[in-house]
Amino acid sequence: MSEPSETILVCEKLNKYFPVHGDLLRRRVGDIKAVDGVSFSVSKGEIFGLVGESGSGKSTLAYALLGIHRPTAGKIWFRGEEISETIHRIPKIIKKEMQIVFQDPGSSLNPRRSVKQTLEVPLKVHNICKNRDRSEKIAALLEMVELPADYMDKYPSELSGGQQQRVGIARALAVEPSFLILDEPTSALDVSVQGKIISLLLDLHQKLNLSYLFITHDLSLMRNVASRLAIMYLGRICEIALTSEFFEAPLHPYTQMLLSSIPVISDEEEAFKPAKMASEGEVPSPVNVPPGCSFHPRCPAKTDVCSREDPRLVEVSKGHLVRCHFRS
Repeated sequence: MSEPSETILVCEKLNKYFPVHGDLLRRRVGDIKAVDGVSFSVSKGEIFGLVGESGSGKSTLAYALLGIHRPTAGKIWFRGEEISETIHRIPKIIKKEMQIVFQDPGSSLNPRRSVKQTLEVPLKVHNICKNRDRSEKIAALLEMVELPADYMDKYPSELSGGQQQRVGIARALAVEPSFLILDEPTSALDVSVQGKIISLLLDLHQKLNLSYLFITHDLSLMRNVASRLAIMYLGRICEIALTSEFFEAPLHPYTQMLLSSIPVISDEEEAFKPAKMASEGEVPSPVNVPPGCSFHPRCPAKTDVCSREDPRLVEVSKGHLVRCHFRS
C-alpha cells in the first residue's frame, strides 16, 4: 500500500502480539493476537470510524499507532514519514501532531493536579508558549472546550464526567495537533452528556481542520459522525467502506449481524436494517484464534472452506473492502 496524496496516516499489515507464558519455567506457549495484519488509511480532515466489540483490538491498535505499544510487525506512515521502526522513540514533532482522548476521563486525569497543572504539562514539554503566557493559553483552551476560565483552579474530583472529558480534550489540543485518536470518548459518560461531547468534537473538527480516528463499539453513533468505517473482529478488519454503503449494503456477515441488532424507534428505520442475523456461540479467545476465517464459528452462512482457508481483505467496489470468501 503506498501513501496517496492528502493521506495523513497509513497503516499496513500491522501486528501487535502479546506473548503467553506457561508452566513453571515461564516458557512462551503462544501469543495473544490483539492486532493481526491490519491495513487502512485516514485522509487529511477525515473522520474515520473504527468499530468493534470489546476485546476486538481497537484500543491496542490505537496504542500501537502512538508508540505506547511497540508493533510486532507492519508499517506505519504519518504525514508521509515511515515511523514503524522508530515508534518507541518517535520524534517530538510526531508526538505533537498525533494525540489521544482516552475513554475514561476520571482515570486519565491526575487527581492531584489542578486543571491548570494538567494543561501546563504538554505546554512545557513541547515548549508551546512562555511561562508568562501559559495562563492565557490555558484559558483559551478551556474556552475552546466550553469551560469557564476559572475552572483552571479546580481538581478532577470537583468536575462532572463530561467536564473531565472536556479537560481531556483540551489537553489533547494543547499542542495543536493535526490528528486525534478518540478512544471511545463518550462510553463512560451519562447518555445526557454524550451528545454534547460528540457535538463539541464535531465542532472542533471543523474549526481546527482535524483528522480523527474515532474508536467505538457503537455502530449507530458512527452513522452521523464518520465518513468511512472499518469493522474489527478478533484483531482483524473484516470490512471497510463509506458509511453510507455500510448502512445500505453491508457485505460481511459480522457487519450484517451488528447492523441487524441496532435498536430503532420507527418502522421506517426498521425497513433499512438487514434481516435479523443470529450469531452462533461466543467470541473465540484471541489466544486461540480459529483456523480459516476467524468469524466462521459464529457465522450462520459458513461452509467447509471457511474453516480451512483464511480470506483476504479484497476490494469489491471502489473503496469497499471485505474479508469473506463469498463476497469477493
